[in-house]
Amino acid sequence: MNPEAVETERLLLRSWRSSDLEALTRVFAKPEVWEFPFGRGLTAQETKGFLDRKLDEWATRGWSQWAVIDKSSDALIGFLGLNPPDFLPEVMPTVEVGWRIDPDYWGRGLAPEGGRAALRFGFEDLDLDEIVSIYEPANVASGRVMQKLGMTLDRDTVHPERGLPLRVYKLRREEWHSHSTKSRS
Repeated sequence: MNPEAVETERLLLRSWRSSDLEALTRVFAKPEVWEFPFGRGLTAQETKGFLDRKLDEWATRGWSQWAVIDKSSDALIGFLGLNPPDFLPEVMPTVEVGWRIDPDYWGRGLAPEGGRAALRFGFEDLDLDEIVSIYEPANVASGRVMQKLGMTLDRDTVHPERGLPLRVYKLRREEWHSHSTKSRS
């Protein structure tokens, strides 16, 4: 799989471009996108910092979270993919699957669709043994996406800097293989 451009039925997941800043700033400014953990949208400067980090990760590591493009409209609608969750040392070393999608696109099953592609990339191309996903328990919708991806509860914990409750879901390669085989049949 070419990590720089992955297609699903409705999404193009691709590496970031500097020209994504304007569209990403519009998405990230929406308070719902960053309700967890910030309770507000991101500023233009915070969004630029995010984009700069993603560009650097792609340049230095060769993979990171992707820009999510809705194929029907060609609109950038958020991010999705894999990244080490360095903010939570107790689960390291591991890789997390995560997503932030424009609220205008919620409820369409896009996070699970893209999440399946990210898991496939992680297990097949990066040869990972496990992938986690982390959320605040109040963010029920994210927990449901993790369950749809076949992930199961690993632990409840607390964000070491923010003191927020966190729930960690995990999927091991052998579980993914079994789950993905069942979902194809």
